[in-house]
Amino acid sequence: MTDGVTGGVTGRATGSALLVIGDVVTDVVALHGSPVMSGTDTAADIVLRPGGSGANTAAWAARLGADVRLLARLGYDSSEWHTTELAKTGVRPHVSVDPDRPTAVVIAMVDRSGERTMLTNRGAGGLISEADWDPALLDGVARLHLSGYLLFAEGGLRLARLAMAEAAAAGIAISVDPASTGPLREFGVERFIRESAPAGLILPNLDEALLLSGATTAERAAVLLSETYGTAIVKLGARGALAAVDGEVVAAAAGVSTEVVDSTGAGDAFAAGYLTGVLQGVGEEAALEAGCRAGAACVAQVGGRPRYGLDLNRLYPIHTD
Repeated sequence: MTDGVTGGVTGRATGSALLVIGDVVTDVVALHGSPVMSGTDTAADIVLRPGGSGANTAAWAARLGADVRLLARLGYDSSEWHTTELAKTGVRPHVSVDPDRPTAVVIAMVDRSGERTMLTNRGAGGLISEADWDPALLDGVARLHLSGYLLFAEGGLRLARLAMAEAAAAGIAISVDPASTGPLREFGVERFIRESAPAGLILPNLDEALLLSGATTAERAAVLLSETYGTAIVKLGARGALAAVDGEVVAAAAGVSTEVVDSTGAGDAFAAGYLTGVLQGVGEEAALEAGCRAGAACVAQVGGRPRYGLDLNRLYPIHTD
């Protein structure tokens, strides 16, 4: 395992850092102005971006001032590039490199409204497991945050169980982002809730919240999920977000108006804004507002990570075999 950024950590009792366990992905983003037609060409602006739900959340949280480390598994083809990109954002990358498989790849086709359709290959990230775990990762950590994608492969599920058990034993707060309705259905709603039970905070979007709760409204979904987890944050996209604690809606925030270019990573950015606010000690409403601001910043650009002055359509360099 490689620590991409140097720096010591403190004891767990006085920790303030965020540990994210999740995926790192090479995003190929295609912005198309006309519908994609089968059997022919469709003109598009195509760019390469570093992505992945876990890595996006880590990067936005670091951009917003959190002390963040990320545990992930990369492939032989692009590990140096991804590690460098994470370090540039201020994330401490703790990564293992698979010598036989490439880093996960997502092809995201984004239409004029910013809505995306994705083709996914989990690559090396799908093989992360308890073998990648180091208990020292929890030193100095105040919160463990899991990308839901982690639970959808057997190795990742074993890692999640181990990490959550050790975090709970150390008194470290745990949160989970359910990730996506398709894998959730395949994995099983009841199974997901059972496996993620150690978490005291869940951050689904509206579709995920309705699926997990069986409710028909965001408010009812938040209430039901908060009765299970303690705190539930339901992300409502352009309509903002709401928070429920122990069976009661306690706060809501309106969305931030912005031009939507690409919705990739918006939920990850929201999670980062909310979690960073909580780590900084703000109340539920202020944390929701921080999440909404980060989500709005994300959808106004191409790709799911914070930008650093590069042109909108600039291709990133990447090693190839």
